[in-house]
Amino acid sequence: MEKSAFILNHSGFNKRSVDNTLQLLESGATVPFIARYRKEITGALDEVEIATVRDLAKKHDELIARQKTILSSIEEQGKLSPELKEKVLACYDSIELEDVYLPYKQRKQTRGDKAKKLGLEPLAKMIMSQRGGDPEQMAERFVKVDVEDEASAIQGAMDIMAEWINESAPARTRVRQLFARRAVLQSKMVKGKEIEGAKYRDYFDFSEPLYKCASHRFLALIRAEREGFLSLKAQPAAEEAIEQLERFFVRGNDACASVVAATCKEAYKRLMCPSLENELMNEYKRKADLEAIKVFSSNLRQLLLAAPVGSKRVLAIDPGFRTGCKVVCLNESGDLLTNVTIYPHAPQNESSQAQAKVAQLVQAYKIDVIAIGDGTAGRETDAFIKRIRFDRDLEVYSVREDGASIYSASSIARKEFPDYDVTVRGSISIGRRLMDPLAELVKIDPKSVGVGQYQHEVDESDLKHALDDVVVSCVNTVGVDLNTASPYLLGYVSGLGPTLAESIVTYRSEIGGFTSRAELKKVKRLGDKAFEQAAGFLRVRNGENPLDNSALHPETYPMVNKIAKKLKVDLKELIGNDELLKSIARTDFPEIDQYTFEDIIKELKKPGRDPRKKAKVLEFDAHIRTIDDLKVGMVLPGIVTNVTDFGAFVNIGIKENGLIHKSNLASTYVDQPSKFIALHEHVEVRILEIDVQRKRVGLQRVTD
Repeated sequence: MEKSAFILNHSGFNKRSVDNTLQLLESGATVPFIARYRKEITGALDEVEIATVRDLAKKHDELIARQKTILSSIEEQGKLSPELKEKVLACYDSIELEDVYLPYKQRKQTRGDKAKKLGLEPLAKMIMSQRGGDPEQMAERFVKVDVEDEASAIQGAMDIMAEWINESAPARTRVRQLFARRAVLQSKMVKGKEIEGAKYRDYFDFSEPLYKCASHRFLALIRAEREGFLSLKAQPAAEEAIEQLERFFVRGNDACASVVAATCKEAYKRLMCPSLENELMNEYKRKADLEAIKVFSSNLRQLLLAAPVGSKRVLAIDPGFRTGCKVVCLNESGDLLTNVTIYPHAPQNESSQAQAKVAQLVQAYKIDVIAIGDGTAGRETDAFIKRIRFDRDLEVYSVREDGASIYSASSIARKEFPDYDVTVRGSISIGRRLMDPLAELVKIDPKSVGVGQYQHEVDESDLKHALDDVVVSCVNTVGVDLNTASPYLLGYVSGLGPTLAESIVTYRSEIGGFTSRAELKKVKRLGDKAFEQAAGFLRVRNGENPLDNSALHPETYPMVNKIAKKLKVDLKELIGNDELLKSIARTDFPEIDQYTFEDIIKELKKPGRDPRKKAKVLEFDAHIRTIDDLKVGMVLPGIVTNVTDFGAFVNIGIKENGLIHKSNLASTYVDQPSKFIALHEHVEVRILEIDVQRKRVGLQRVTD
């Protein structure tokens, strides 16, 4: 099957879109570039659809490679017939392909192999044919030195037949379907693990149909099994499965048929059941992984696209009790101006000195906003800051700390701030996150940013692949300032990567800053292809050409100039002139395709617009500091910190995040919480239940 046909079968896209997208991908074009600047060619496929084409193309290539490996293996055994070769080449389902290969798969010597070496295969064929006769009498002539008696001969024949039954593709398909429909997932506590595994006590004796098991619950069970607290199995009723095999293999009711029936039972219990159970669990694990990755990706996108406060002077605080609060001041570019440590909390209680110091820093460094980490002592530090009388109005933001400690100990942080310790680097990261979450969070492994569900249980390679896609998409959606971006941010720009990003920063330092996108072509090793892929996503503010600060690609500049010339206006007069732009007719420019024309007009109206929202301050209830301050029925403000398949976690101003279960998220049925609530969303919640011992708070979203 051709690659495009395979993709069409699995995607439902039209052939022209698939063929053109494949051609672009194979030429080295990136997903963001194709989605943004090649709409006419792809039929306006979006990033998700283009990534689907890319991933299906990879899956097709992997299947082709597996077919070749299987054919080579069978040929080496001298068993490759034209019919078998055709069967392998026609198989584009990985499970079916492995079923075809199973009888020829290289393996350790089995009981059936040993029986064949004893010359018992003819006996197995006679019994399996079920053409009458007594198995005992058939077995007599096979009794010899290594086969003690008739019973041993029959058992050897059964070992051979059991493998035939297990390796029968039609039989496996039939029983596989039974597993899919009727398998029951059961978990049992591992003896002696009652106390150590108490957090899993809801699953100490648990069962439900596997097809009904929610992905987050399945991954929780997998984690518990991995940690040694539970044992899991997922099987249909054995009698039903064995009956399926008997219907398939048993013909008649004579003595040979009885031996075949007994063999069906043995083949199922010893060979087929463990194999299909493992296959089914792997398949459900794969599905649960995909669902968890989807949730994580959605959260990560919202986290990376969180509202920035922009280029402002920031005083950032990494709160602490005994070790004090680490304070840094940053300028509009995020550069460190100064750092100090204050001790406003117990045990030192140097509140007066700390207030004076913070007020002095705000005045001396002309601070615009204050960022406070939301970890230990965060609420107490927030209250301390709000008691200070400053010489100006200041907005105070609570900033999530997840991953700040990972960054501060990383090679990136050491390279950026070699002369400062991890505590100072952590405070800088908190401040920069407020200024531009995207620019700062790209320096941290996405798994460390504190969103997602059971990410440590999912396939690491698949997770990394998906999260890298999200980071690339977010960076290119927002666009990157060519003159201020770090090499880590530039590295995610379409067509660049870490090496070219470093080259850009080096060249930027040498020339003192870019004045145009065209100057990128002077960067060492940055060729025409990289320029084509990257240029539209890079911004040059106050450069020679105002279009360089927009999302328009340089290849469209002649078109824009043509529009300006036809309207008899200067390019600068055209940009942002809504009335003039509305007067432009698409029919006046037949050489410009519809998608490109619409993109040009949209971008000229608001060039370089940041797609992210504006940052908002959330005020927690001043009377709530710990879980002991909560009472059932209270209505409190909060901010969403994580969204999962089963609900949303909300910071209500205490150490423990509360959970809005999806059943308490809306007045209608909620299947996917992410459709009803978003990361960083400000919400009002009602306290439903409080479990102080387990540190759990149940919430209900309050809606109008």
